[in-house]
Amino acid sequence: MSQESASGPETELAELRDEVDAAERQAVRTVEFGRRAMVIAVTVFVLLIGILLPWIDGHPGWRVLLGESTAVPRLFAGTAIGFGVFGSVIALMTRRWAMCWVCAIGGWFASVDGVLAIWSQQTQLDPEREVFGPGIGLVIAAAAMIVLAVQWFRMAWSRP
Repeated sequence: MSQESASGPETELAELRDEVDAAERQAVRTVEFGRRAMVIAVTVFVLLIGILLPWIDGHPGWRVLLGESTAVPRLFAGTAIGFGVFGSVIALMTRRWAMCWVCAIGGWFASVDGVLAIWSQQTQLDPEREVFGPGIGLVIAAAAMIVLAVQWFRMAWSRP
């Protein structure tokens, strides 16, 4: 009888240790966004508006993605939609710390590409083009990606 009572507390202690370890592993993988989640969500909405507005020669961002422009704006459209919209939605839904890093690094790549896309439209001199320079949607999308990248990096670096 004394042997049964000795194994009972040890078993309960082992089960409690396993529960604590599982909770710790879960806490390490997830992140709490707090107010930053609202900032990210609003910025994603602004990015979506920028994608719907004119980017190049009156074509909206989604048409640029489908091939209505040169390579740099098309790459920016793809990375902005991929990392800025889909990546942010997945990260906000899953609350995974690794997704914060994916969005941060991808967001900075898209931000640099957005600035290059604006620059490429300002320096392109084609006499057959009716409209010169970047459209308002391209500028809004690039600014939104910069804000998203900053937010994701702040979120990723906030882990102790």
